[in-house]
Amino acid sequence: MPAEPRLRRVRGELRALFAIALPMMIGQLANTAMGFVDTMMAGRVGPRDLAAVALGNSVWVPMLLLTSGVILATTPSVAKRFGAGEHERIGPVVRQALWMGLGIGTLSAILMWNAEPLLHLLKVETNLIEPSMGYLRAVACGFPAMAVYLVLRSYSDGLGHSRPSMVIGLLGLTLNIPLNYIFIFGKLGVPAMGGVGCGWATAVVMLFMALAMLFWVRRAECYQPSRLFERFDRPSWPELSHLLAVGVPIGIAVFAEASIFSVIALLIGALGATVVAGHQIALNFTSLVFMIPLSLGMAITVRIGQALGRNAPRDARFVAGLGIVTGLCFACFSAMAMLLFSEQIARIYTTDPAVIQVAAGLFFYAAIFQFSDVVQVTAAGALRGYQDTRMTMVFTLFAYWGIGLPLGYVLGLTDMFGAASGPVGLWQGLIAGLSCAALLLSIRLARSARKEIRRQAKPQTPTMPRSEPESR
Repeated sequence: MPAEPRLRRVRGELRALFAIALPMMIGQLANTAMGFVDTMMAGRVGPRDLAAVALGNSVWVPMLLLTSGVILATTPSVAKRFGAGEHERIGPVVRQALWMGLGIGTLSAILMWNAEPLLHLLKVETNLIEPSMGYLRAVACGFPAMAVYLVLRSYSDGLGHSRPSMVIGLLGLTLNIPLNYIFIFGKLGVPAMGGVGCGWATAVVMLFMALAMLFWVRRAECYQPSRLFERFDRPSWPELSHLLAVGVPIGIAVFAEASIFSVIALLIGALGATVVAGHQIALNFTSLVFMIPLSLGMAITVRIGQALGRNAPRDARFVAGLGIVTGLCFACFSAMAMLLFSEQIARIYTTDPAVIQVAAGLFFYAAIFQFSDVVQVTAAGALRGYQDTRMTMVFTLFAYWGIGLPLGYVLGLTDMFGAASGPVGLWQGLIAGLSCAALLLSIRLARSARKEIRRQAKPQTPTMPRSEPESR
């Protein structure tokens, strides 16, 4: 292809990718900011309430990640039908996804409502169990509604309309602040609940987001061809089993990646408050930065699903390659910023020189893993577009729990290879795990792309219609 048409193609695809990804980025950052607001406002009441919110977050946030991961199966299913112009087939899939979301959301709420034995198992202080459970049970009341919101958001994203998630995420953040104030401190006739009030504010925001998304999808013209509200469908196991076959591996992979950071935080906890604070600063900042390649990966899922739906596997491979290259360009920028401004970034969080020194040292390793982190998250997003999720789960579990965590533990907390290096060793293990995941997922992506191209190139013979391709 001559240089000029190739350049036009790159520019056109980048515009399409960022039209989807930018609203997602803003929406993800808004959702992350809600946790920051809860922590900050609960801290105004006292350390007991702050600790209760922190403990509750350590339970329900992983549950939300697992739930949202499973529900993400909706996006490539919708995108593929949309790309094929099969609008009438989108509504039935989304109705089944809503049943799936309600089921998972309700199950998660029940588990959270009965999480007290887990707190005892973790040897949480007795005086913290009651407020932590009060906070968790309040949040649990909003989980089914949140699951409905996540399904409708995935449906909208699959159509290429990511603006609703941005607008509703910002509205939810805006609503969360006054609701926290009312429930925490007892205003407008509501009794003061302290940290537990954060849970009720979160539950109300979850309900608001579900209703707002439902209203948007019901009224906006771009959703009408799907005929989502045309009729009521009972749960259908064939459709549900396909969604679960694609979604459960996604949920487990997302949970495995998120939980390894929680485990590392627990392992570092024995090294002292200064080390813990420095680790938390580096982790918090890198988590915010991660929202950008994560959103890019979600946009890649949509674009690949749509390309496969219109029987254009070479376009799908082009999207995957361009998406990874774009992510690597961002990694160059983020890594450079962390290397050049590590101390300045740490000072945003604290004025303690010892904590700043620990955090600045860890930013060096955070800068290194930007590249492998970007590759693994964009490759995973591309594989979701191909609905190739089972091996993604296997590779993720192996890379993080089979290589990253054991190696980090050995380097950081044992003298097997010399003196224990503390948090530095644990972060070196993270780099190894992320690099392994990036390599394995890239190889799998190249294989899936070639397989789809070969399948499309084969002469088509008349066959009995089938509802969905199997998850690889």
